[in-house]
Amino acid sequence: MENKIKTFAGLEEDEKSYPSSEIVLLPVPYEKTTTYIKGTEHGPFAILNASPNLEFYDCDLDFVALNHAKIATLPPLLLKNDPEDMVKNVAEAVENIVKDNKLPIVLGGEHSITIGSFRGVNNHYKDISVVQLDAHADLRDAYEGSNYNHACVMRRIAEDAHICQIGIRAIDEEEAKIIKENDYDVFFAKAIVNNNSWHERALSGLKDNVYLTFDIDVFDPSFMPSTGTPEPGGLGWYEVLSFLKKLVMKKNIVGMDIMELCPMNNNKGPDFIAAKLLYQLITYVTYKKTLHNNDI
Repeated sequence: MENKIKTFAGLEEDEKSYPSSEIVLLPVPYEKTTTYIKGTEHGPFAILNASPNLEFYDCDLDFVALNHAKIATLPPLLLKNDPEDMVKNVAEAVENIVKDNKLPIVLGGEHSITIGSFRGVNNHYKDISVVQLDAHADLRDAYEGSNYNHACVMRRIAEDAHICQIGIRAIDEEEAKIIKENDYDVFFAKAIVNNNSWHERALSGLKDNVYLTFDIDVFDPSFMPSTGTPEPGGLGWYEVLSFLKKLVMKKNIVGMDIMELCPMNNNKGPDFIAAKLLYQLITYVTYKKTLHNNDI
């Protein structure tokens, strides 16, 4: 698979782009602990390569985020070390972005990257909620000999933050027990598909500062097959965007990531969908800031 390194939306980059930016994309093409279909290391490049082909006008908001957003795309963070060391490297890189008063959006790669990205944000903000959209709970304490496996992401994060899990539909017995014992905020896919009655309940339990981690397999595999462990019964495009828009508008998003895109050579549609998801998140963040600036 060809990994062309491009900026998001084909934006020109120069030495001044990072200092003036407000949103910073950090590609982390790391894959070490995936257990079924391999290829998430190509995910960040697939998103960036697809992004110049988007239409950038938002019909719902009557808004073009690229006319307002200041975006920088950093060179990919190329890591081949063990997951625990990778987490430390990602945490340092993300914390540097946050210290510069910018919003980090990490593009993976396998989901274990999120542990580092969260820690980089949490080192600065503290007291945050982590919202996870995912097919899997990722609450195992260890998997295949590692506490930093992609199946352990939310177990590590829950040690330091309040978590809210959305779209879950694949867990094992250990995870089911943990959810019950800790009374985690879990919104199972079966209960939320095709309705938004759960939105306010999910939002009301969150702290003001929110880190969003988005595993692409939360989408139904009928239109998002490009993931390492596709699960039937997933969420649809509009129901996901409906919640994300409310989340961004009502909470202070301090960091985000999009993980687990496993691109296919013969189907580029899912790459485009992931790039569109990224742009929608940028749109919501930018639109909210524009409203705030107009109120000042």
